[in-house]
Amino acid sequence: QVQLVESGGGSVQPGGSLRLSCSASGSIYSINDMAWDRQVPGKPLEVVATISSSGDTKYDDSLKGHLTITRDNTMNKVYLQMTRLQTRGTGVYCCEAYLRTGGYSYYRNYWGEGPQVTVSA
Repeated sequence: QVQLVESGGGSVQPGGSLRLSCSASGSIYSINDMAWDRQVPGKPLEVVATISSSGDTKYDDSLKGHLTITRDNTMNKVYLQMTRLQTRGTGVYCCEAYLRTGGYSYYRNYWGEGPQVTVSA
């Protein structure tokens, strides 16, 4: 079993900052990419930030400049620093990990449930 547990969501005014954390636990053999996805009601899940095991990062164009994704490979953790947030940053932010568990020879995606982030005046 694998669990991804996030923390750090909440409400913030436009221009504010939040830091999300995610910890992956369970019978994990190896983690490849990790990411943060955002779910907005009525829209498909979108990947807003990705980080490879070597630290290469990618960001969604609409939020680029407002997000910084980092990870701690020794602790199986990934973080998302969000700055100068605008209302379009509102949504549920889920942690995603592409990993291999101890009993399998292939990688697959796992997701956490995600905290709500609300940007509102």
